[in-house]
Amino acid sequence: MVLVLSAHARVTATLVLLLSMLSLAAGGKLLVVPVDGSHWLSMREVLDGLKQKGHEIVVVAPEVTLHIKPTDNFVMKMYPVPYTQEEMHESFEAFVQTVLEEGTVLERSLKIYKKMKRFSDIALSSCSHLLYNKELLRYLKESQFDAVLTDPVLLCGPILAEHLSLPSVFFLRGIPCSLDLQATQCPSPPSYVSRMYTDLTDRMNFLQRAKNLIFEIPNYFLCDFVFQPYAKLASEFLQRDVTVVDLLRQGSIWLLRFDFVLDYPRPLMPNIIVIGGVNCAHKKLTQVGHAVFLILALIDVRVRKCGILYCG
Repeated sequence: MVLVLSAHARVTATLVLLLSMLSLAAGGKLLVVPVDGSHWLSMREVLDGLKQKGHEIVVVAPEVTLHIKPTDNFVMKMYPVPYTQEEMHESFEAFVQTVLEEGTVLERSLKIYKKMKRFSDIALSSCSHLLYNKELLRYLKESQFDAVLTDPVLLCGPILAEHLSLPSVFFLRGIPCSLDLQATQCPSPPSYVSRMYTDLTDRMNFLQRAKNLIFEIPNYFLCDFVFQPYAKLASEFLQRDVTVVDLLRQGSIWLLRFDFVLDYPRPLMPNIIVIGGVNCAHKKLTQVGHAVFLILALIDVRVRKCGILYCG
């Protein structure tokens, strides 16, 4: 119990220290490197709140996007990319359609990784054009930001934060292949931390643990083709050898859009703060809406009692 309280105290102290950097005079200056799609929709809610607190926000985004659009709450700095709006939409829709398709775990995993590779290639191209845009980088260096807010599911933000020597705040739901757990050194034993697609809980018998371990094996090589190009780009841009885990380790604070009502508990480090409620829009539900929500909670979410104490 003392250890848990101590962990919470350290999290509070670290968060207060970070926020103090953003509360000077008229507010701090925050550089935002977002990820498009639904990732942006959650982050935009946070940026609106920061603007109300008096912070100055600059968002860096490509000229071709799905949802990232200028608003009065932040300054938008856009840069050219070599793909069209049609190519972006086609790649994104193909990826979403593949995720929703039915099939065996192996079939679904291979299809998803294939479509993810295509979408990742577009994102990598966008990142490269950002990092080698000398005029934009000069502006970012001269702006003297206090911190970088980014979603590290794509690694352009961490690379830019490292280049500008700025502390970074990671805002994410999770990273494929448990790279976030590796970077933060969170314990993730297959004996009770269930893997994706297993439909297992935190309480497993021997055969279920064996199944969970088997599902972990592909993670050691299937994510390389998605993330290793970022390590190569970072090494070339920063002019030193950099790994994916090296980039992720620089995160000062991890704001995890993770909720134990929807997800099974797992051990977390003190600099990881669970903010699952940010995914919920601030709208009143009708009586029908309340009923639908409860049905989904009972059927799809399958909330279960687990009794595991998490640190963080």
